[in-house]
Amino acid sequence: MPEPILASSLAASGLAHGFFTRQGGVSTGPFAALNCSLGGKDDPDAVRRNRALAMDALGLPPAALFGLHQVHGPRVIVLEEGWPDTARPQADALVTTSAGLALGIVTGDCAPVLLADTEAGIIGAAHAGWRGAVAGVLEATIAAMQSLGARKIRAAIGPCIRQPSYEVGPDLRDAVLARDSADSRFFASGRRESRWQFDLAGYCAARLAAAGASVETLPHDTLADDTRFFSHRRNTLAGGGPIGHQLSAIAMA
Repeated sequence: MPEPILASSLAASGLAHGFFTRQGGVSTGPFAALNCSLGGKDDPDAVRRNRALAMDALGLPPAALFGLHQVHGPRVIVLEEGWPDTARPQADALVTTSAGLALGIVTGDCAPVLLADTEAGIIGAAHAGWRGAVAGVLEATIAAMQSLGARKIRAAIGPCIRQPSYEVGPDLRDAVLARDSADSRFFASGRRESRWQFDLAGYCAARLAAAGASVETLPHDTLADDTRFFSHRRNTLAGGGPIGHQLSAIAMA
């Protein structure tokens, strides 16, 4: 059975949620073992079983889970009745007021963010790679929740590539600083010339806090821990090829 990592700020409210690792599934090879991505080259039956195992770990039926065709942008979907897996909307965040629906995000280094206002009965989930974060996906998620009545939003940033592992070039740095030059504080000197170490988690936390959310950041580094996490950057450095993605999900009972 998969054992998700919990955020203390969300667990205190009794929300069904978890940042799943790559452990506890049925996939094999480069997808071993809990690959939950519907868009890769893994055996579709294995992926469906993995997603069902994840839902079982949260005490939910397989049909409760809904995800997106993630595109690294700022679009947010309000989930009301759901959609078939073959017709997932192109977006990078979703929110709902409906109990029993699990909002799912898959990642392989990007930051998964789970959000909730339990008093208002509203939850959200966002996929925040650097492009989506710069474009405002986190603020858009909070705004969508607020439009539904949320006022006290808690956000948890799950396992992602952390600053010591995330070497970036001038293109990424320039894109971040073009929005706000003060965000240079999220870049440390790199190990090579014209390279920097980017603090994706810190950047996301600052954007969330500025939008009015209280924020918890989990410490896990997806690239550094190959036993527990898939990592797109690690896979690229090793020469590429197929790769799995871990699931993060949240639901109201």
